[in-house]
Amino acid sequence: MTTFLIATGLALAVCLALEVLVGDAITRASLAPRDLGLRLTGYLLILLFWFEFSWRPWLAGLTCVITVAILIVVSRAKRSVIGEPLLFSDFALLPQVPRHPQLYYIPPLWDPRISVPVLLTLAATVLWYRTEPSVLPDSTLPRILALLGLPLLLWLMVKAAPRPPLSRLIARWFPSPDLEADVARVGLPASLLGYTARALAGGEPVPEAPTLPPGPGDDVVVVVQLESFIDPERLGGAALPAMELFRTRAAQYGRLQVPAHGAYTMRSEHAVLTGRPSESLGFGRYDPYTSRSGDEPTSLARLARARGYATLFLHPFHRDFFRRAKIMEAFGFADLVMGEAFAEAPRVGPYVGDVALGERLLAEVRARPTPLFLFCVTMENHGPWKPGRLPGLDDPQAQYLHHVANTGRMVEALVAGLDALARERRQTMTLCVFGDHAPSLPTCKPGFGGRTTEYALFRFGRASDTPRRVDIPADALGRALRGALAAAPADMSVRT
Repeated sequence: MTTFLIATGLALAVCLALEVLVGDAITRASLAPRDLGLRLTGYLLILLFWFEFSWRPWLAGLTCVITVAILIVVSRAKRSVIGEPLLFSDFALLPQVPRHPQLYYIPPLWDPRISVPVLLTLAATVLWYRTEPSVLPDSTLPRILALLGLPLLLWLMVKAAPRPPLSRLIARWFPSPDLEADVARVGLPASLLGYTARALAGGEPVPEAPTLPPGPGDDVVVVVQLESFIDPERLGGAALPAMELFRTRAAQYGRLQVPAHGAYTMRSEHAVLTGRPSESLGFGRYDPYTSRSGDEPTSLARLARARGYATLFLHPFHRDFFRRAKIMEAFGFADLVMGEAFAEAPRVGPYVGDVALGERLLAEVRARPTPLFLFCVTMENHGPWKPGRLPGLDDPQAQYLHHVANTGRMVEALVAGLDALARERRQTMTLCVFGDHAPSLPTCKPGFGGRTTEYALFRFGRASDTPRRVDIPADALGRALRGALAAAPADMSVRT
């Protein structure tokens, strides 16, 4: 016991020193008694997790220190790209890394930068394991009780954390999401564990489905989420003809305030599809798809289906990414056209090109009965921006500007195609395009442009509206789109 207490105390002291001196907090770390207690509890739980596998105090202590150091390094790297520290919801995305390594800057396991440190760590762990004696009791019964008791205790804590009475105590420690303040207050491990418990507990009120105004909506409503889309002139790039279309042909356009920078597509996607601001999601705001898995009464797809619309989700990537297939079915999409349908589609770089996706979108609109609600997510502009992505273009910004020009061509084709189809069929149609977040480029740092992208609403088959610029948040755009499903043109305005 003495050895365990000494090793644990030293490990916790080293972890504390790491976080206070080099941790990922943008303000001074708090050492108030309760905050310090929570911070040390976070370290202790990590140590006990590793201890149950070895029953060697010094090995567990060292592994705890290494774990905290890794969390700090990863969090600092993430902050430099995305502008926020490591989150509990990031761990839910870990299974995606080996399945889709091309989407991340993390080298594959066989890369020497990964494989060599992993192998050295494993070798050192095995050597230490064989050198340090175990502190397990020698007697059979106490040994069995120890081997079963510690894992059971940790498991019971995990199960109890989202449930009363422990959940009420955790809610007092973490009353509302305030990520930056909480990382500084209690440290990264404790905030990760506390936010996980709060997210699992849920409890945030879910709004009822809104009552749409009577009367028929547009015959076709198309919403296109443009991956990493901003006006390239904001980065010093060439003028995009599609942006001139926004200013001269759109009924409404402007800057779109989005909930993330450089990643977390699901935040903007959820906001537009549900019309719910991130503040209403509680601790589920960081990954809305893990909090309710698409079970949203305010979903545009559900509202459309209730009004007799066919609903289609179009996305040229794998069904399992973000669990999108299951999520979109829960959102209310009756039909999904995803990666397998684009096996022969032209690629631009590693992903299906936006121009080809736009052609498929127009073909789907022509082939399907109306009324139709179609939500499309593009892929060509998705990072990472690595050398070799495009022939002769290794500069990240040059790669992005090449791709975003294709996005502009797709938008132009959609505007022309839907306008012609509306005239041919004598139908009314709405097209909404919006960027999910700014690209994670060296020239586009977190906070770029007030964390805004671009959006536009086009309306076809009726008298032209005078274009107006209105800068809005993503959730307000989602609420505005409800008007296209069941209202006269004058009713399709931003509703906050």
